[in-house]
Amino acid sequence: MENTAYIGLEVESLKGLSYKLNDLLCNYQLFYMNLRGFHWNIKGDKFFELHAKFEELYNDSLEKIDVIAERIKTLGFTPTHAFSDYIEISKVKEVKNLGDGKAAVESILDSLKIIISIEREVLEFSVEANDEGTNALMSDYLRGLEKHVWMFNAYLGEK
Repeated sequence: MENTAYIGLEVESLKGLSYKLNDLLCNYQLFYMNLRGFHWNIKGDKFFELHAKFEELYNDSLEKIDVIAERIKTLGFTPTHAFSDYIEISKVKEVKNLGDGKAAVESILDSLKIIISIEREVLEFSVEANDEGTNALMSDYLRGLEKHVWMFNAYLGEK
């Protein structure tokens, strides 16, 4: 917990925040694995378009996973790092062998709804802890994910 003294945050106020960040980390891990599967297994007339988009998304998720874990360490806590924990904790559930583009996009939207909700919870905790670093990170993540929601809904022909 030595880092917290140097960055000027109270350890006690960071416990709930680190718990929510670990929750987010677990959900991103399952989301990432699902995206990899969609990328590998996609079929059909939108193959090239979706194959590339899914790769873009899983690369972005992988980067976020690392940043979230490092933020947890910066706050003085331990990032969750066992797949058994990811599966147990995550609200995003694993999706196996999905090759249908529309179904994959719908699964992504379902996952984004969960992740966005958790990011909003992290924001609440970061405000309470006066943690501007986590606050700025979540604001940036939310803006990007909300844009993905709009684009995937447009892809599906939704409003």
